[in-house]
Amino acid sequence: SPSQSKFTLRLVTMARLTILLVALVAAMATAFAPVPLSRTASSTALNGQTRVEVKVGEGEPIESALRRFKREVNKSGHLMDLRHKRYFENSQDRKKRKIVQARMRKRLERMQARRLRQRRS
Repeated sequence: SPSQSKFTLRLVTMARLTILLVALVAAMATAFAPVPLSRTASSTALNGQTRVEVKVGEGEPIESALRRFKREVNKSGHLMDLRHKRYFENSQDRKKRKIVQARMRKRLERMQARRLRQRRS
């Protein structure tokens, strides 16, 4: 029947998406062993490797699941860490980068607090 074939197609598509996500995470985790970051609830450290999980709901479009996966990978922070580890960075450069990152983070926090105050008034 047509509804059963749609269901089977969706099931196969979900299985392919799951395999793709697992392969992507495994490839990223085995190519580089990033320092595990514990600030994201959905990413967990397992034997020194970062693991990002996204639960795909029944009937959820693949595009939205991929979008959520990308967001979780970005929030985990290990891709940024890999980008910084691509080339050697001495301690002075690392310190400068961390200062700039802290400055940007504080600026973003101030902007968000200002927006929140403007919404309340």
